[in-house]
Amino acid sequence: MEVVFLGTGTSQGVPMIGCDCAVCTSPDPRNRRERTSIHVVMDGLHVQVDAAPEFRLQCVREQIRQLDVFILTHGHTDHLAGMDDLRRFCDLIGGQALTVYSTGEGIGRVRTVFPYAVADRPAAKGYPAFKLVPMPARLEFPQGTIHSTLLPHGGINTLGVVFTERSSGKRFAYYTDCKHLTGEAIALARGAEAVVLDGLRPLPHPSHMSIPEAVAVAQQLEAGQTWLTHLTHLTNHGPDEAGLPLGIKFAYDGLRLAI
Repeated sequence: MEVVFLGTGTSQGVPMIGCDCAVCTSPDPRNRRERTSIHVVMDGLHVQVDAAPEFRLQCVREQIRQLDVFILTHGHTDHLAGMDDLRRFCDLIGGQALTVYSTGEGIGRVRTVFPYAVADRPAAKGYPAFKLVPMPARLEFPQGTIHSTLLPHGGINTLGVVFTERSSGKRFAYYTDCKHLTGEAIALARGAEAVVLDGLRPLPHPSHMSIPEAVAVAQQLEAGQTWLTHLTHLTNHGPDEAGLPLGIKFAYDGLRLAI
């Protein structure tokens, strides 16, 4: 299984507009964070989770050329705004609609923001088309399984997803944008080879896990490796990562994991 981090930043991105702090002006490329999304390749099945506003640029930078399944964790703009650029992948699958899995809230937002794309086929070559499907608890593919679980995020629930590759049996859990994990989410991810957790900032936040909260959850999960994502400009990658416990690190844009 391969995991590509297309973006690891919060809704404002880093550098932030009009900010001259040490992180926003840092020469460390790991402190340049586009909005959060991830691409998972499981035995050749290409799964995109979320489409940030920079999605097209991220795909070009990371040479993402194939997309078989799209999962929208929730309908917030920093995770949904790049979905219009999925049009290219509709072309690449022969002018078909791309299947989009999400929650009821996420599907409702797609219908509101991209009404022209909710169709069985693109209106014309080069247009997007989305087949909207409620995300089930378990998706089965020849290449493996994707489990989903709901995670509390302020007034809505987001999708947490756990990939299990059929050939290797290895597991990868992706839990972004959440305030805490449910018992079900913990059980699905415990002992996985790799886990990604929301770790917004050092300070508490009402709808995201802080870095200390994410670290505490990571220690419960006992994964082989844990990566924190959705980071603000309050995190300086190098110095702050040095203070994390063994096995826990900050993700960064362009990071690739071979699991």
